[in-house]
Amino acid sequence: MIIHEIDENNFNEYIKEGVVLVDFFATWCGPCKMIAPELEELAKTGQKVIKVDVDKYQMISQKFGIMSVPTLMVFKDGKLLGNRAGYMTKDMLVSWIAELTK
Repeated sequence: MIIHEIDENNFNEYIKEGVVLVDFFATWCGPCKMIAPELEELAKTGQKVIKVDVDKYQMISQKFGIMSVPTLMVFKDGKLLGNRAGYMTKDMLVSWIAELTK
């Protein structure tokens, strides 16, 4: 499931339980457009994915120090486990999340 309706008021609610992948993206970003189908495929496996538009929700982006897009962050029960910037395939994402959550 990919959740798109994230804002400053509900971000913490969405990341507080389970393993959550957060995609900080911009609509004008080429690599962000490239990774979107990979995230869709990942979400079909049951992985919770949240998308945060850095231009719309600058407070969230500033809170996490987002300097480039796409930036991906993995949270478990509200705690940040790791982050990476740039394009990743679905398989790379699966491996990275598994490594962080073992």
